Amino acid sequence: MEALTNFMDQKLGGPMTKLANQRHLRAIRDGMVATLPIIIVGSFFLIIGGNLPFPADWGIQIFLKENAANIVLPYRLSMGIMALYATFGIGFSLAESYDLDGLSGGILGTLAFLLTFTPVNVPATLNAGIAGWVLPMANLGGGGMFVAILTSMLAVEIFRFTDRSGIKISMPEQVPPSVARSFEALFPTTIVLILFGSITYWLGFNWHTFIAQLVSPLISAADSYASVMIQTFLNSFFWVFGIHGASIVGNIARPIWVVLLENNQIALEAGQALPAIAAEPFFQWFIYIGGSGATIGLALSMLIVGKSAFSKSLGKTVFVPALFNINEPLMFGTPVVMNPVLMIPFVVTPLVLGTIAWFATKWGFVNQVTQIAPWTLPGPIGAYMATGFDWRAAVLSIVLIIIATLMYLPFYKIYDNSLVAEEQGK
Repeated sequence: MEALTNFMDQKLGGPMTKLANQRHLRAIRDGMVATLPIIIVGSFFLIIGGNLPFPADWGIQIFLKENAANIVLPYRLSMGIMALYATFGIGFSLAESYDLDGLSGGILGTLAFLLTFTPVNVPATLNAGIAGWVLPMANLGGGGMFVAILTSMLAVEIFRFTDRSGIKISMPEQVPPSVARSFEALFPTTIVLILFGSITYWLGFNWHTFIAQLVSPLISAADSYASVMIQTFLNSFFWVFGIHGASIVGNIARPIWVVLLENNQIALEAGQALPAIAAEPFFQWFIYIGGSGATIGLALSMLIVGKSAFSKSLGKTVFVPALFNINEPLMFGTPVVMNPVLMIPFVVTPLVLGTIAWFATKWGFVNQVTQIAPWTLPGPIGAYMATGFDWRAAVLSIVLIIIATLMYLPFYKIYDNSLVAEEQGK
């Protein structure tokens, strides 16, 4: 155990921490996390627009169905174009990591992304009598997320190149900072406009088709039982050695999770079968209940079998945070990190819960996830909301909490006995 700990600390700890803090991955994380309020609130309008669990003959359900087109408009302009919002956030974060102006970086990233689109001139006869240019909405949402990530980072790298090379217009100190920043961004803006515009409009390169073909095998592979097990194992494995597993796995997997979630939402709106299981809310509400490692089971075990003074004191302190998926007090207070007894259920329990939840969803016992519920909700409530108000999901969450508790109980009893012996000086 000591040899493994030393190996993790010396050989993997440093590289994994650097990976989690790598500026481009961090920018992707920051940009996508910034869109979470939009995703959470916007996705509810999709459910309200005729997908609430009410009988079809109820007046409210009839009203919602008849007005669904208008009700879902906030969804279309929030969650439906989340790649556009994420692009600005990614560009902003990456620019600031280079000590460049974040606002200029966000705008340049958004400009580069929009230059991958070819607007269509729709005649008035096809658009309710209103002629105008139209953007393809599908690629402004999750379908364009990978293009958004690529183009925003390229735009900021161009910004960085012009800044480091001195290719910029520097204004006197007397000029207001906002005006000075605008002039400093003239050259990178020119390069971005000409470069991306030429690639899209003169070379006829379809960014979205090309990237979609590249990542489609990755997305398909991510939405599999094997992928769920790998992601779940890596999260727990890194955590037991003090490495923030959720940060590492989430930074890499989140763009794919977003695409899977939007695929479900598009299918839901169209009244089709939902295609994906392993979007982010699936992990949140059926695997990481109480936090990474399904530590709600550990918190309950403390209350059930804890006899040591330490367990009785800590158990009362950590239960409420664990109920709301905050498990740092458990991870470092119990501790779970570097604990040879508790690391076993910490790694195994999420794998068991993930297996049960995967097949329960695949076999139709519960709905697939269609929206992101606030992560601080208690497990059953979050599962109920994330699956489009499916009461079976809440029941499954309660069952999984019971299973997690039963898996943690014998191990915590062993650990607690050692604490009792230590307190009695044995």
